[in-house]
Amino acid sequence: MVNFVIFLHVLGAAGLGFYLVLPFLVGRASKLAGEGQSGLSEGLVSGNRVAQYFLILSFLTGGYLISQSEYKVVWIILVIVLFLAVAALAGIMTGPLKRIAISIQNGQSASGHIRKAQTMSFLVLILYVVVLYLMKYPMYR
Repeated sequence: MVNFVIFLHVLGAAGLGFYLVLPFLVGRASKLAGEGQSGLSEGLVSGNRVAQYFLILSFLTGGYLISQSEYKVVWIILVIVLFLAVAALAGIMTGPLKRIAISIQNGQSASGHIRKAQTMSFLVLILYVVVLYLMKYPMYR
């Protein structure tokens, strides 16, 4: 059972790899024309939604895996807080990503929304890399 849960956990981590490339994809939006920006932002919203499902999978399987071993409490708290921060920022980032397409359809500039999305995606990238580091080097009792 534990091996299958580890497989699901790694699968979730692979799905979260979307957040490793997201800042670069959002940065590309400023170089595209209006309709290209709109299409890219709609694709990024869909990719973000799929990655959020992988977040849920990783969170649930991680909870099970934590219960199967002896980890330091500080490590558990740190991992949970960082993981929830990734989830929160990824969810908040959906708003500016959606507003890019809306702004383009209304004939307005989307540069402000692109900057917000790029900043948030970079923060998610940093947090996710820290979580990956903590997963690779856990603190046992």
